[in-house]
Amino acid sequence: MTEVIVNNLTKKFDDNVVVDNVSFTIPSEKFVTILGPSGCGKTTVLRCIAGVENPDEGEIILDAKKLFSKKEKILIPTEKRGMGMVYQSYALWPHLTVFENVAYPLHIRKISNDEINKRVKEILQLVRLEGLENRLVPNLSGGQQQRVSLARALVYNPTLLLLDEPLSNLDVLLRDEMRTELKELQKKLKLTTIYVTHDRTEALSLSDFIIIMNNGIIKATGKPRELLIDPPNSYAGTILGDMSLIGGKIKNLTDSNIEIDVKGNSLICQRRDIDEKQDNIKVLVRGTDVIIYNTERSGSNIFPAKIKSATHIGQFIEYKILIDTQKIKVTKSVEESEAYKSGDSVFIEIPSSACFVVNE
Repeated sequence: MTEVIVNNLTKKFDDNVVVDNVSFTIPSEKFVTILGPSGCGKTTVLRCIAGVENPDEGEIILDAKKLFSKKEKILIPTEKRGMGMVYQSYALWPHLTVFENVAYPLHIRKISNDEINKRVKEILQLVRLEGLENRLVPNLSGGQQQRVSLARALVYNPTLLLLDEPLSNLDVLLRDEMRTELKELQKKLKLTTIYVTHDRTEALSLSDFIIIMNNGIIKATGKPRELLIDPPNSYAGTILGDMSLIGGKIKNLTDSNIEIDVKGNSLICQRRDIDEKQDNIKVLVRGTDVIIYNTERSGSNIFPAKIKSATHIGQFIEYKILIDTQKIKVTKSVEESEAYKSGDSVFIEIPSSACFVVNE
């Protein structure tokens, strides 16, 4: 069992607090993603777990063994933590062959040559690089280099796999392929894995659990589906669910619903725990569920609106739509929706199931 516990972790660079009192648990054999924008502290957390960075406060525990404790003055060196790490840049040696790159961690651990040959052969088969043992790294494709980096991290049977945006240097099609391979490999090896990314598609497709970070703190945690269906706050909804945030005022409350006044129109959403005393309120809108009409409509949850922009993204059209001065994003498949253009006046319907009242 390989459980990771991080308690009250804090890391500063000079006076800048990059990781601010962060705590979480990584269950054994699970694939957990830390999701957030550049500069949110996610990579610093990963580097602290790996031992590449020394935290200023807190503790890190792996299988009941403390790797770091400020209070107890414990700091286990990186090389004694037994972790495998794949960097965004892959960090491969260009003058070495595939075999030599993968075998390097075993050589420094003074493993016998026979055992090295056996392990390298096995791991190269696992990552589908057999037959490329003698090829130099610069002569490999991006996907092959990524596999070499992964093989090197796995060859000595690490207790924990750490991945720092390993797919960001690959093209779109190869990223899709490698996501599938990476998840299948993790399941096959039953290896506890922590994955850092700013890409919500990677987080949703790979993860058993997601930790959402911003400005050095954890904003939300949970299973992908739970976070999508019921986002706990506006940040989780916008970064993970690609939702839009609009404002209004509480108009009426019932046991099951909340009616909100949005620029003179009523928006009825499902009731949630909120601060009923607040005057203004925020609402997350899932744009994929919004309905666009080209004829006049009336009633609750229907708003006159204007198309601000329409952008084709693959098989989808991404509309930016104005409700008075408030903007929401609505994505529709090319086949599903009539094409609208910038400046078109429309009516939109926001179903109650597609709006979520949030306190922050």
